[in-house]
Amino acid sequence: MAYIIIADDDELVREVVREALLAEGHIVGAVDNGGDAWRAIVAKRPDMVILDCNMPEASGIIVLREMRNRMEFAATPVLILTGRRSQSDVDLAMYEGATAYMKKPFDPDQLVFRVEELLLGRT
Repeated sequence: MAYIIIADDDELVREVVREALLAEGHIVGAVDNGGDAWRAIVAKRPDMVILDCNMPEASGIIVLREMRNRMEFAATPVLILTGRRSQSDVDLAMYEGATAYMKKPFDPDQLVFRVEELLLGRT
């Protein structure tokens, strides 16, 4: 069981991710913007974070950058889950410190599999 924060401005995506991870026994916090994501990360110190790139207040890339600039979050796995599909978007996310990148639309079972791999330290 892990504590995971999902940050996505799409309510349906948040719910699909939340339900899939809850079914596997994880505790999931969900927020709809980058500012709330950062505040939740600092307050709750999750085991993993799932970020969308396009969100109000702060993009997932900005939140990721902030995490990687803080020692206490430097090793926290971060999965970028986004509709951005170009290789340059993938490259930017990985450069900024993403642990993994998954494109929307996504298969919830594949998402759960990937999350489990990341929590076990397999990238």
